[in-house]
Amino acid sequence: MATSRQRSLSDKETLFCEYYLICRSARDAAARAGYRLFPERTGMRLLREKRIRTKLASLRRSENRSEAAAGLSRIAFGSTSDAVRLLYAEEPPTPQELERMDLFSVAEIKRPKGGGMEIKFFDRIKALEKLSELSASAEGESGMSEFVSAIQRGADLIREEEE
Repeated sequence: MATSRQRSLSDKETLFCEYYLICRSARDAAARAGYRLFPERTGMRLLREKRIRTKLASLRRSENRSEAAAGLSRIAFGSTSDAVRLLYAEEPPTPQELERMDLFSVAEIKRPKGGGMEIKFFDRIKALEKLSELSASAEGESGMSEFVSAIQRGADLIREEEE
C-alpha cells in the first residue's frame, strides 16, 4: 500500500494547488476545487501536507504569469462576499476588521448624502478578456494554457459530481 508521501495528488488536490496560486486563499482554493464541507479547514489541512507544498513549489517555479495576470485572475475569480458583508453591515467595521476583508475586486465605494452605500466592482468580463489576451500572447495562440486547463478540469469535476 502506498504511503501518503508516495501517493500522487488527486484531481481535486491538483486543482486546489492551481487555484491557490491564483487567489492565495486556502479557503477559496478549496471551495473552487470542489471541497464543499468546511473548505477553510480543508484548505489549511492541505497546505500542511508535504506533497501539496511540493506541488505548489513546482507550480511556482513553472509559473510564467506576470503580476498583472495574477491580479486579473483575482478580479475575475475572486470572492465578493466581504464587500457584500460590508454593504449590509449594521455598524461600520473596525479598522482591524477592514484590514482582514478581501476587497480586491472593489473598484469604488461611495456613501451618498442620502445615506446608504454604493459599491462598484471591477468588470470580471473585461478581466477575463485581458487574461485571454495575455494567455494567447504568451502561448502564441496554440494550445490551452495551464490556467485554462485547470479551469476546464474543475468544470469537468463539477459535472461529474452532478451526474
